[in-house]
Amino acid sequence: MAEPDPAAPAPALVTLDLWAVPAVRVPSALLRMALDRRLVRRAGGLRFAKLLGTGNGRTFTPRDADPLRWGLLATWESAEAAAAFERSGTVTAWSRISAERLRVAMRPIASRGRWSRQEPFGRPTPRPHPGPVAAITRARVAPRKAATFWRAVPPVSAELQSSPGLRLAVGIGEAPLGLQGTFSLWESADAIREFAHRRAPHVEAIRRTAVEGWYAEELFARFAVLHVTGTFAGQRP
Repeated sequence: MAEPDPAAPAPALVTLDLWAVPAVRVPSALLRMALDRRLVRRAGGLRFAKLLGTGNGRTFTPRDADPLRWGLLATWESAEAAAAFERSGTVTAWSRISAERLRVAMRPIASRGRWSRQEPFGRPTPRPHPGPVAAITRARVAPRKAATFWRAVPPVSAELQSSPGLRLAVGIGEAPLGLQGTFSLWESADAIREFAHRRAPHVEAIRRTAVEGWYAEELFARFAVLHVTGTFAGQRP
């Protein structure tokens, strides 16, 4: 897969897969995380991809980690390319070892910041969406700021989990420390705006981000949710 142009247009489709595995399959999941890095990059029509661990996102420390759930975030040049990937060895292998899968298909409607020095969701013109929306926040925490960042996370996480209109929130990360994010799924754009701009803990976190300089790199993106298939913890969010 060629390196994407950091200023490329928004991808046609973004997918997030979350697989749950039984405890006995955790070693197989770890092996897949190692093997699939190269295999996924070979997928036709793929623009950007990250294999992810998951967690509850309450502290963004290793104690949040959930070894029973793993993810893949991918951006695609076309819906056809994403559909073709469903027949790949990667998806087949995860299907064999997993007990549950959630797949969310999305279209970017706003994005700012960078992930691994790229703009994976392009620079879409912000526009309203009448249906469910999703959000991805991702940050590379500056090591010297990690302690103050971790102390600030629990109030924001607690507020997120209790926010009206939230359908799902899960921590996502590329590594146990320093590379952290959250995926959240909401009933509407109004619900996410209420949390982002009117809930005191989150508003204070935004203010402190600018003052403290917590992040060496950060990204915030919103998406129109096109399809949700499968389940998460036994339920369709």
